[in-house]
Amino acid sequence: MPEGRLTRQDRQRIATGLAEGRSYAEIARRLGRPTSTISREVGRNGGPSDYRPERAHQAAARRARRGIPARSAEPQDRKVFEVEEGAVELAVAMGLPKMVARVLIGLWLSEDGRLTAAELSRGLNVSPASISMAVGYLTQQGLIRRERDPQRRRDIYVVDDDAWYHSTVISARQTLAAAEITKAAGQTLGLDTPVGRRLARGGAFLERISLDVLASAERWRDLPA
Repeated sequence: MPEGRLTRQDRQRIATGLAEGRSYAEIARRLGRPTSTISREVGRNGGPSDYRPERAHQAAARRARRGIPARSAEPQDRKVFEVEEGAVELAVAMGLPKMVARVLIGLWLSEDGRLTAAELSRGLNVSPASISMAVGYLTQQGLIRRERDPQRRRDIYVVDDDAWYHSTVISARQTLAAAEITKAAGQTLGLDTPVGRRLARGGAFLERISLDVLASAERWRDLPA
């Protein structure tokens, strides 16, 4: 890995990578730098949505003139950065939108799995509107839940040990509903027709898979760590 400060060209390449929607880990590989270097650079200079390479370079030059070194991440911080980026990449590969994945992983890696929208917004350097969209999706899918703080009149978003159970059950029930519709369509078109048989067979397959998943989720819900 190269040593020393980021150059103006490095920062321009970071900005290009962000504009192309690339992850911190991918940008870091292209620059031959640690992922944590890219995470800190972007985080201290406006976040992914507001990173400006020239502004970031000027800020670094001012720090250097004042003799203020950039804060090095502790080993544990680097581990968290690497785990976070890898988990976000995996979640995106599985179909989650990038912002939704960042919010979910941010909650999973928080100390007690409980954050307000404001805390998420500050931690991820994104707008409250982006957080609102992401938590709405995650709540609907059962991956997180919403609690109300009556004293401060604000919502707290929570990820707990039952998150995967609830998400799995919601997904299986949605698939089961699709199976019922598909089977009914097959019956309507007639099992003596190729299309009717195809739909009925597909619906029956989805039905059995969904019921198996629901039974398995109940059986393993209280699995110890």
